[in-house]
Amino acid sequence: MKRIFHTLLTTTVALGMLTTMPVNAQSRSDLTLGMSVEPSGLDPTAAAPVAIGQVVWQNLFEGLVSITKDGKIQPQLAESWDISDDGLTYTFNMRDNVTFQNGKKFNAETAKYSIDRILKADSINPQKTLYQAIETATALDSDTLVLTLSTPSSDLLYWLGFPAAVMVEPSSEATNATNPIGTGPFKLLNWKKGNQLTLVKNNNYWSEQPKLDKVTFRFISDPQAQAAALNSGGIDAMPQFQAPELVNQFKQNSAFATVIGTTSMEVVAGMNNAKKPFNDVRVRQAMMMAIDRQAIINATNEGFGTPIGSHFSPSNASYEDLTGVLPYDPTKAKQLLSEAGYPNGFTFTMKMPTLTYAERAAEIMQAYYAMIGVTMVLESSEFPAKWVQDVFKDTNYDMTIVGHAEPLDISIYARHPYYFNYNNPDFDQTITDISNAKSDAERLAGYKQSQEIIAKDVPALYLYAYPKIGIWKKGLHGLWENLPVPSNDVTDAFWSE
Repeated sequence: MKRIFHTLLTTTVALGMLTTMPVNAQSRSDLTLGMSVEPSGLDPTAAAPVAIGQVVWQNLFEGLVSITKDGKIQPQLAESWDISDDGLTYTFNMRDNVTFQNGKKFNAETAKYSIDRILKADSINPQKTLYQAIETATALDSDTLVLTLSTPSSDLLYWLGFPAAVMVEPSSEATNATNPIGTGPFKLLNWKKGNQLTLVKNNNYWSEQPKLDKVTFRFISDPQAQAAALNSGGIDAMPQFQAPELVNQFKQNSAFATVIGTTSMEVVAGMNNAKKPFNDVRVRQAMMMAIDRQAIINATNEGFGTPIGSHFSPSNASYEDLTGVLPYDPTKAKQLLSEAGYPNGFTFTMKMPTLTYAERAAEIMQAYYAMIGVTMVLESSEFPAKWVQDVFKDTNYDMTIVGHAEPLDISIYARHPYYFNYNNPDFDQTITDISNAKSDAERLAGYKQSQEIIAKDVPALYLYAYPKIGIWKKGLHGLWENLPVPSNDVTDAFWSE
């Protein structure tokens, strides 16, 4: 039977506790939002940095489908679709009366162009591998797009909702990095590089108009400066505040709302499964049971973050809490080490990227391992250049620690080669089964099974899901609490009393 879906990343600020001047929130139609990183360009289909999608995804560019704030798939430029019984043919019905911001019409031919551009041999799309199951894209007519797959891919709809798969107007391709043309509710007004970027309402938007007329993104990398800008009124919101040690001052200030959620980034300590002693599952289990996840969260993020027991974030619909599989138990950890032939422990090197959260976590882990007789030598590795070369490419390491920001990326443990050097045929088969799933329930069940396998096998130490710390002025509504996809979607943002 065919299935038709219709809806489917402890100090104080000198300004202290300054409060912002009162405003008549209902009269406001503008928003100034802070971001830690300025994007390198504005075309998410041609470059990898997360900051690109954080500005343009949903605000300026849209896809055939979208991912909601709850991590669910819903129709967007495709108003419906049909999937064949064998999972190899996807037929999308395009939405009528959609135009790009340069006046060109969106239709199935445009959608075919956008998909072909991802798949072509010289494609520089940062997520090209996610769409490799697509064999051909065909526009049957102006309203109908057919994707033919070489193998089933039950996650394809989810991937089509990503920034990397937004629809592109062909004549704008060469200039989208600086002058993006999308179908979204906002369009680019100006970009003052090194400072800020401003979007304004697209009056020709195909759907409901946004409530805001103008949104300015200010780029502020220093956490102290972020807090100062909030306090002074220089920005209205910091959806991903980078100074957890400063959160309490905003919690105590009635002018602000402090909203703590989760992101899609899992912070894990990867082990080189091909090297002794980490080629022994008992050692890996011991390393997991020797550390207290919550203590690491307290030390790195002032307690903000969610302990995890597998490579899955609570922001995903198929998340399972598996922290109880290998809980903190140093006595059991020492027993496992003895069984594995290391009664007196061992010495290894933690290749630590120059990222604050990683450095803080590594120092805490070092202390925990000393308590079970294991010596962890800390070696700093410049991130990203040196770390990517040594760890990610050359796998020249014992253990490392890094945040994996891509949503729904548990399948990395079935990649061969990959920097964990992990090989488990049962896990690989589970990932294959997920791809072949004939229903969403079967797909979600497969993800739960995959989580359970690596929770026991621990190819990496699962520490925590990175928090989303949102701070914004009272009266501002519609910003996302959680981040199933890295974004600053402001399409539903509005002010009220």
